[in-house]
Amino acid sequence: MSDDKATHALIAFLDAAEAGIASARQILTGKGAKTFTWDPNKIKWEEAEGFKGLYERSEDANNLEFKVMLKDLQDHKGSLWRDGYYYWAFQKNPIVGRKKKEQKTKE
Repeated sequence: MSDDKATHALIAFLDAAEAGIASARQILTGKGAKTFTWDPNKIKWEEAEGFKGLYERSEDANNLEFKVMLKDLQDHKGSLWRDGYYYWAFQKNPIVGRKKKEQKTKE
């Protein structure tokens, strides 16, 4: 069972790293002016807890905004960053998770 958790954690880390690298590449090449056509505030989100802590998830599949977001996620290989949130599509569709980027504090 721990191998499954380790594998899942490694895949989640690699997905995040891939999204970060893609974002950095877009910024450095000047191709980062992505305009999103979906509004996350019009999607129903519920609090949930996973092995990495609290996050929000949505199964609002009848919502047009959700459908456009899911298509955008599929176009980005299942995950993307937007306005300080990391969004990812679960393998079990149609479920999307999101988590706000943690702010580091100076001590």
